[in-house]
Amino acid sequence: MNMSRFAVAITAAATLALAGCASSVKLDEPKNAPVENRSPLDPKGGANTGSVGNGNVKPVDLTKDTATVSTTGNTIYFDLDSYVVKDEFRTTVESQAKALGANSSKKLTVEGHTDERGGSEYNLALGQKRAQAVVKALTLLGAKESQLEAVSFGKERPAVQGSDEAAWAKNRRAELINR
Repeated sequence: MNMSRFAVAITAAATLALAGCASSVKLDEPKNAPVENRSPLDPKGGANTGSVGNGNVKPVDLTKDTATVSTTGNTIYFDLDSYVVKDEFRTTVESQAKALGANSSKKLTVEGHTDERGGSEYNLALGQKRAQAVVKALTLLGAKESQLEAVSFGKERPAVQGSDEAAWAKNRRAELINR
């Protein structure tokens, strides 16, 4: 009788130990990722913008540096700790969705990226949420899910080297790559 209690105690301890190793990062949540609909210069995000919080980070106007950042093309930029597709990138999403709708054989890979801050696991999850938010926006505008693939590179492939807000802002992105 004591052996069965011992076996139950060992099984319970093993289960608790394995549960403690589980990651708290959830990759399946962003299927219904929010799409932001506000003015690009409006600093207020509201309660359900997908932002985790920006602390004391100074906002960067990505529209000022037109040589490296464009709101039409193949790159969508995000705020710190956010996977909300901002309204200023609507033209990019709409044009890509229109192109996908017009050509059913066209396919895109949406690559999610983050800046260098934070752990690898967190950044991979955030990059995936960003990629999936763009995929969701594209499908809402008529693209088929079979034409799209969302992948995350986290902080592993920065677009710009540097450890300042300007570099970080350019690394918080989703890139739309033809495949």
